[in-house]
Amino acid sequence: METKTRYNAALYCRLSRDDGNTESMSIQSQREMLTDYAKENGYNIFDIYVDDGYSGVSFDRPNFQRMLDDILVDRINMVLTKDLSRLGRNYIMIGQYRDFFFPEHGVRYIAINDGYDGLKEDNDIAAFKDILNEMYSKDISKKIRLFRKVATKQGKFMGSKPPYEKVSEKDVIQS
Repeated sequence: METKTRYNAALYCRLSRDDGNTESMSIQSQREMLTDYAKENGYNIFDIYVDDGYSGVSFDRPNFQRMLDDILVDRINMVLTKDLSRLGRNYIMIGQYRDFFFPEHGVRYIAINDGYDGLKEDNDIAAFKDILNEMYSKDISKKIRLFRKVATKQGKFMGSKPPYEKVSEKDVIQS
């Protein structure tokens, strides 16, 4: 008689754009999607790990590290993400976690929107998606640097709030 594995799932959500003090809408939608998926498939949700405002290029993210700690002490045996890029955007490190670390620790990894499931054999495209995810991150970074360079050359203030607002003499006389 075959025994069905009981999965204790880590729901991992990440968004690189800092949304201030409130949790971003994308994180909320990721959480809802992952929660619904886990419930529909009968997976026990052990915890939800959220790194809002952290780049996927670095793996030094507090809740990602906390999730790894929980894997190391056998609290979780499944990781769910919305897609492969939510786990990270460094294709070498993602490959290390997905192809070595998770299997060595008995962790099943599923990236819902990318159709990736570590138990399936047809996951060959995942490595290519990892490379594209990293390239996307580098492309966005280049575009942001170029935008900032152009805006600075045009004399635009690049801080969060200008230290003062330029007021014309006409505006001062009228007030």
